[in-house]
Amino acid sequence: MVTGHGTWVVPATRGAWVPPRLTHEMRCAGPVAMRTLYLDPAAAVELPDVPTVVSVSPLLRELIDEATRLPVEYEAEGRDGHVMALLLRELTPHPVAALHLPAPDSPRLAALCDAVRRSPADPWTTGRAAAFAHLSPRSLQRDFSAATGMSLARWVQQARLVHAVTLLARGSSVTAVAGAVGYATPSAFTAMFRRALGTTPRDYFAAT
Repeated sequence: MVTGHGTWVVPATRGAWVPPRLTHEMRCAGPVAMRTLYLDPAAAVELPDVPTVVSVSPLLRELIDEATRLPVEYEAEGRDGHVMALLLRELTPHPVAALHLPAPDSPRLAALCDAVRRSPADPWTTGRAAAFAHLSPRSLQRDFSAATGMSLARWVQQARLVHAVTLLARGSSVTAVAGAVGYATPSAFTAMFRRALGTTPRDYFAAT
C-alpha cells in the first residue's frame, strides 16, 4: 500500500485501514484475493487518522465476508446492523507492527529513498548516502531521523525487507532474494529476516 505518508506491506491475515479521502495505491505481488469495505466516516471515528495495518482475526475475517454480502442499505437495528457494529468493534483495537517505509517531504531525502528502493543491494553507508544527498554525514543522520522517525540504517533495512517480501511473494527462492537485497549468503539474509520479523523467509507467509 502506497500513500503520501509512505509504503506499507500487507501480508496474509492482515488488513489495511485507509482513512477517508486519502489518496492511495495498492500494488500486489503475486496472486492476491482481497475484500474491500467502504465505511461511512461517521462510523469510523475511533479508527486512526493515518494509514494502518491491522490484524485480521478469524472472527473479523468471517465478519468481513458476511459484510460483503449485505445490501448497501440495511436496517441499523436489525441483524445486518449488528454484524456491522461487531465488525467495527473487532477492527478498531487491532493495529499491528508492519513493514513500513515512511516517506520524507524533503526532495533531497526523497530522492535518496527512491535510490535505495531502486538499488537495495547496494552498500548504503552513511558516507555514501550523505554524498548522494549533498549533505554532511551528521546533517544526514539528523535530518533523516527527524523526517522519517527512523535512522538511515533502519530505513535501509526496512527497504530491503519490503523488497525481499515482494520477491518472496512472487515465488523467488531465498537464495535469489538474499542476493537481490545485498546479502552474500542465504543464511546471513535469513538471520536478519528472523531478527526483524520473528520468522524465517520460508515460513513468513505461512506464519502471517
